[in-house]
Amino acid sequence: MARIVTPDSHDFPTRRYDLVKEFVIALVVMTLLVVVFAVAVGSPDEKAITMKSWAANAPADVVATATSELAGTSTTAGYGPPYNSASDGQALGPLTLAKWIGITQPIDAANDLVITPVSTLTDSATQQAVQQWKAASADQQGKWANNYADALSKAPDGDPAKVAKGDYGPVPAIAQGELTLAQSGALEGLLTTSTTFFGTNPTKALLLLADGSYMAGIADSENLSGDQWGMMNETGHYPGQPWLWLYTFWYQVPPFATSDNADVQVWALMILLSLVFALIPWIPGLNRIPRGIKLYRLVWRNWYRKHPETTPSRAQAPPRQASGSTQSA
Repeated sequence: MARIVTPDSHDFPTRRYDLVKEFVIALVVMTLLVVVFAVAVGSPDEKAITMKSWAANAPADVVATATSELAGTSTTAGYGPPYNSASDGQALGPLTLAKWIGITQPIDAANDLVITPVSTLTDSATQQAVQQWKAASADQQGKWANNYADALSKAPDGDPAKVAKGDYGPVPAIAQGELTLAQSGALEGLLTTSTTFFGTNPTKALLLLADGSYMAGIADSENLSGDQWGMMNETGHYPGQPWLWLYTFWYQVPPFATSDNADVQVWALMILLSLVFALIPWIPGLNRIPRGIKLYRLVWRNWYRKHPETTPSRAQAPPRQASGSTQSA
C-alpha cells in the first residue's frame, strides 16, 4: 500500500523558503561583482583585425608573410592535416590522430593564399609575374622565394624597398600584388568567398593572418599571449563564452605550453575531465567527497545547530521541500 505525502502531511520537517528573495539577493550580488571586475580586470574590447588594417599598419609583414607562403616555410604550409600532407599533424603520443583523419580541408598555402588571389589583379606586370611563377619548376619557385625571404630578413626594418638586389624572379611582384589586394580590402573577401558561396568560412583568411607577426604582436601588447596568461572572449560589445577559461587554461602550463601537439592533448584531457565529472557519483572515493568535506553542514547550518546529534544517513537527513513524492507505508 502506498500513499501520497504532501507538504500538509507534516511527516517530515519543513521550513519556509523564499525563492524571490534568494533570486533578488543573487542578482544584486552578481551585478555588483560583474561591475567591479569589469572595471578592475576587464578584458580588452578591440576591433577585429582585418587584412586592410594589417596592410595599413604593417605592410612589410604582409610582404614577408606572402613570401613565406610561396617558400613553403609558413606555419600553414608545414602544418599537415587537415590542411596538407607536409607533416603528420597533431598526435597524441604514438597515435597520429590527425593523419588518421586525413586532409579534410585541403589548402595549398602558395596557390590558395597568394597566387590565386593575386591572379585577379589585371595589371600586366602582375600578370606576367604570376605566369612566370606558374611556368617555373617547384625547385626554381622555392629558390626564388627563399632568396627573397632571406633578403627581406636582412633589409632594414624588413622594408621591401630596401632589399638588396638578387635572384628573386617574380616573387617581389607577386608579394607586392598581395599587399595591394590587402590595402584595398579585397584580399579578405577573395580568401573568404572562395571557400563557400555565402562566404561563411574564413579559414584561409585567418590562416594567412596568423602566419604573419602582426596579430601576435597585438596579442603581446594586450597581455593576451599564452605565456602571459591572457584571454579575450569578446566579440564587439557582447560577452563571449565564459567556459573557455578552463579549456585555454591548459595551454598555459607544461607540458602543453611547450608541446607541438597541445591542441589534441588539451582536447583529450578535456574529454577525460568531462567523463570524470559526469561519473563522480559512481567513482569510488570521489563519490565520498561531499560527505568528507561536509559542505552540506554549512548549507544546513541552522538544522544542525538545532540537531547536533544528527548524522548524514538515509534514515535521517536535513529537511527538504516535499512536492507530491511517493512513500511506502
